[in-house]
Amino acid sequence: MSQILAEGVTGSLSSVGYGLAAIGPGVGVGIIFGNGTQALARQPEAAGLIRANQILGFAFCEALALIGLVMPFVY
Repeated sequence: MSQILAEGVTGSLSSVGYGLAAIGPGVGVGIIFGNGTQALARQPEAAGLIRANQILGFAFCEALALIGLVMPFVY
């Protein structure tokens, strides 16, 4: 079996982990606002309800990003 040695690797891998963890919420926010824009174009009379749901979904996605930011400091 081959063994990979990482003797020359220095630095914090938590920043790489957070970068990878930020991909999910970034995609989620894009989907939320993209579909919200389509929904507003199709039913402008439901703008209040659609906007409220967009803001709620955005808050949940950003909470995931903030949890991903804090976890490297916890562990």
